[in-house]
Amino acid sequence: MSTFERYLTAWVGFCIVAGIALGHFFPAVFQSIGAAEIAKVNLPVAVLIWLMIVPMLVKIDFSALSKVKEHWRGIGVTLFINWAVKPFSMALLGWIFIGGLFRPYLPADQINSYIAGLILLAAAPCTAMVFVWSNLSRGEPHFTLSQVALNDIIMVFAFAPLVGLLLGLSAITVPWGTLVLSVALYIVVPVILAQVVRRRVLSVGGQQALDGLLWHLQPLSLLALLATLTLLFGFQGQQILAQPLIIAMLAVPILIQVYFNSGLAYLLNRAAGEAHCVAGPSALIGASNFFELAVAAAISLFGFHSGAALATVVGVLIEVPVMLSVVKIVSASRGWYESGQAVRKRGLAAPVGE
Repeated sequence: MSTFERYLTAWVGFCIVAGIALGHFFPAVFQSIGAAEIAKVNLPVAVLIWLMIVPMLVKIDFSALSKVKEHWRGIGVTLFINWAVKPFSMALLGWIFIGGLFRPYLPADQINSYIAGLILLAAAPCTAMVFVWSNLSRGEPHFTLSQVALNDIIMVFAFAPLVGLLLGLSAITVPWGTLVLSVALYIVVPVILAQVVRRRVLSVGGQQALDGLLWHLQPLSLLALLATLTLLFGFQGQQILAQPLIIAMLAVPILIQVYFNSGLAYLLNRAAGEAHCVAGPSALIGASNFFELAVAAAISLFGFHSGAALATVVGVLIEVPVMLSVVKIVSASRGWYESGQAVRKRGLAAPVGE
């Protein structure tokens, strides 16, 4: 991991502060940027998200799906958490906290929009930053690659119907055209483009050429992430400064669902007897969110200044520090994990001192 990546949390914090300050002092500039859209899709944000996502997707070898059978326990647990637990638990937490406990303290006309943002945040598992989290937790790279590839394929077909179902249950009108367009723009097209680039580079220069390309693209991806954060917090800067209590209230269900889902995935892997090097990234993938897609979809569906966009931006605000804390917990509890009966029975505990 480069020095730049190692201090990513600090850079994220700087961009959040800078975005809020710039949005406060230069609102007209951000309003002009926000107006640059086609079919409710903001072009500057779309370009930045592509620059952020495509380099990560180029890393993915979809042929790695052939290795799924080697880690079927971890794959099964992660799929269960990602698609059967996390979106529904977030919707439930949104109804409990935003639609119930915190309702008297929130703008009445934004309640449903806040809940929609939380649902969008939880409906897509992370496909980019999990490579960083997995590396930090000494995760099994083939498992991480297989899981991300499988999640990407599922997301192409499941994201829009799942979001539509949960938004419908929340009594929110679902603009299907915009939602499907968001899926096409931020999942289907980037996946296809990334795989075309990957195959072309491999056919011309082999793995060495691909590694060189990824080495050059990685800083671009992180810079696009930071630029996106600056823009998003610039758009929401005035709301954040005017209503810091709303940020804190939106953070509550997000924090609960991250620790709940990561903990559940970790415990289920231990009960299933999966190796720690698989359980770690399984917990991290199960808890993290594809916030790039969530933010883009929220902006496309509800607009820059909506409660939904603000809720997804709060997810960005806490994603990095919270996931780093999960990495620390997973790494520190390795001895306890490998003392589990099912893990010891399968002989997957690491040698002492490793």
